[in-house]
Amino acid sequence: MTEIAVVEDNPQDAALLETHLSRYREATGTPLAVTLFSDGAALLEPYTPRWDLILLDIQMAQMDGMETARRIRRQDEEVILVFVTSMAQYAVEGYRVNALDYLLKPVTYPQIKLSMDRVMALLRRNERRSILLPQDDRQVKVSVPDILYAEVQNHELSVVTLSETYRLRATLNDLERRLEGANFARCNRHYLVNLRNVTAVGRDSVTVGGYELPFSRPMRKPFLQAYAAYLGVEL
Repeated sequence: MTEIAVVEDNPQDAALLETHLSRYREATGTPLAVTLFSDGAALLEPYTPRWDLILLDIQMAQMDGMETARRIRRQDEEVILVFVTSMAQYAVEGYRVNALDYLLKPVTYPQIKLSMDRVMALLRRNERRSILLPQDDRQVKVSVPDILYAEVQNHELSVVTLSETYRLRATLNDLERRLEGANFARCNRHYLVNLRNVTAVGRDSVTVGGYELPFSRPMRKPFLQAYAAYLGVEL
C-alpha cells in the first residue's frame, strides 16, 4: 500500500487531487491510501514518517509548503515530495528540499498520472521499503535494506542496522511477517538475517555486517536454500 498525504488548504483543490488519485488507483490497480491535511502544521503535529508521497501546496495561510518541506526533511529524508502551486517561480527552491516534481494548478489528470508513474517507478527501483519501529513515545522509520539482522533474547527484540540498534517489545514472528518478501531468512530461531547484507557463510555460522551468527542444525539447509535463491544460483 502506497501511503499518500495531500496537504492543501483549498477544499476544492484538495478534492480535485483526491479525485485524480482515485482515478489513477482504479486505472492502474495501484493500492493507494490518501489522507487529506488542510495545512502544513496539521501534518507536522506530530510528524510521523509513515508517508511514501506527500503532495504539498506551497501557498497556505498558516504554514507555507516550503517551510513544511524543510521541517519534514529534518525528520524524513526518504519521503517523496511533489509540490502543487499556481506560481512556477518556486520551482528552484523546491529542488533544495529534494522535491521530485512540481505540478501547476489547476492540476489535470494527465499531470497526476505522469507524476504518479514517476513516483511508483522510483519506489520500485529503490525498493525503499521502510518499516516503523516504536521507540519510547514515537515511531522511527527504518530502511529495510539497512537492517543487518534481528535478534530476540529474553522476550526483547533487537533490530540491528548499519548505524544503530533498536530495541522493542515484539516477537520475531511479528517482524518476520512484516518483512515478508524482503529477502530475510532465519539462521536459527533467535536470528532473522537480511540476505542482502550477508558477507560470508561458513559451516556453523553466517556473517552479516561483521557479526557472526550461529546456525541451528534444522535451519541451516533452509537458510542456504533461501540465500542461493536470493543470489540466483543453485546449491
